[in-house]
Amino acid sequence: MRDRIMQTTAEPTLIATNKSLQQQVAEALRNQALPISKLLRLMWAIEAETSPLSESLRVQLRARIGAPLAS
Repeated sequence: MRDRIMQTTAEPTLIATNKSLQQQVAEALRNQALPISKLLRLMWAIEAETSPLSESLRVQLRARIGAPLAS
């Protein structure tokens, strides 16, 4: 069990990449298997961003978070 916890906490986050938030959101919109925890981390990064583009990214990501799971 402890190994499982360590693996989970050691997972790389989306935010640690060199990609822009816009690129990360685009990938999140395409990847239906992305865990909600990573989507929420991305949302927090968008919330911290002050660019005019952040509102559009926020809306797109909210729609992705609220979308039904693919069956």
